[in-house]
Amino acid sequence: MTVLPSTRIYEGTRIPHPVPTILEVDPTEHRLEDILRINFGPNHPSTHGVLRLIVDLDGETVAGIRAVIGYLHTGFEKNMESKSWWKSITYAPRVDYVAFHANELLYVLAIEKLLGIEVPRRATWARMAMAELNRIHSHLVWLGTSALEIGAISLFWYAFDDRDEILDLFEMAGGTRMHTRYVQVGGLAEDLPPNFTKEARKFCESMPKSVDQYEALLDRNAIWLERTKGIGLLSADDALALAQSGPMLRSSGVNWDLRKNMPYLAYDEVEFDVPVYPNGDVYDRYKVHMDEMRESVRIVRQCLDRLDEMDGEPWIADDRKVVLPPRHELHTSMESLIHHFKIVTEGFTVPEGEVYVAIESPRGEAGCYLVSDGSARPWRVRFRAPSFAALQATATVVQGLLIADLVAVAGSLDPVMGDADR
Repeated sequence: MTVLPSTRIYEGTRIPHPVPTILEVDPTEHRLEDILRINFGPNHPSTHGVLRLIVDLDGETVAGIRAVIGYLHTGFEKNMESKSWWKSITYAPRVDYVAFHANELLYVLAIEKLLGIEVPRRATWARMAMAELNRIHSHLVWLGTSALEIGAISLFWYAFDDRDEILDLFEMAGGTRMHTRYVQVGGLAEDLPPNFTKEARKFCESMPKSVDQYEALLDRNAIWLERTKGIGLLSADDALALAQSGPMLRSSGVNWDLRKNMPYLAYDEVEFDVPVYPNGDVYDRYKVHMDEMRESVRIVRQCLDRLDEMDGEPWIADDRKVVLPPRHELHTSMESLIHHFKIVTEGFTVPEGEVYVAIESPRGEAGCYLVSDGSARPWRVRFRAPSFAALQATATVVQGLLIADLVAVAGSLDPVMGDADR
């Protein structure tokens, strides 16, 4: 892990331990009788879901803050432990419903590691293309909503227009626009349709131009710069101490990306750069997201080239104990199909053991810890949620800011509350 040398905007650390409350406010800095405690959420539109921020204000200055979660608790992890390995896959993309493909891929990779199953190369490259398209999708949602909260409403419509093209590609491949259930144990639910690479290339031609247009709208906008530059500072030391990853970490000057540092799928076979910025403010987090969209397009193009070379190759493992038969084998009797379907969806077992698999999701390191007792169900399922880690930095990045800046800073953390609450 390397840390970029830079001129720090501020010196020292601002990690509050424990999170400051009005009972711990320095009396020389704030008078207790001047402190006003307010609830920011859990229904406030700028809290990116049902996040509650308890804010202590001295006038319009944030004197203390506490992030309260749990309003979207779904119990996905415990639900997955009560389902078969195959059926529980549908829960994974709903943990982070903006990075649905990333979480689905993460869970399937963990199962495959326990099984020791080999995935065909065509499936690996298709998974990687989908993962990068999903990264662009997630960043577009972040960009549109964060800009909207600061007042740039037009960018919301532009970003969601490009997002719609990605959802069209997901629908073409998996039949649905979100939560596609396209990644299966051993490969893919179905091979990519014949015209997928052609349509994906059209998107790869238009997307970099759209990113240029987004930056042209924002980087010359005095209001945007005033609301983002030098706001919500997070140093490299603080980011590491608070277990940050993804854009949060890289915008603080730390060059760490699991696709480069701990390659999975075929990321060690593609060329791309890891955007890193030194200042750790809202503006640098924005720049990391923008550059990552460009780099994801580079990766998708390389995936499409490889997929064209692999046309006709298998897209799922030849192991009928854990995978369903492809469509061209559906000429067998209905009784045989029902029997096979029941064996796969309810009956296949995973050897005893435990694994931890981590990938670089759009929000940072997403991890899945699985324990198998040798039965047809997972004994334990736990996710490492980057959104939960990002919320740990809330008190650090807002200390001393004006209440108006709280909206911009909270949005720059890119939290998805389903991911944090699970």
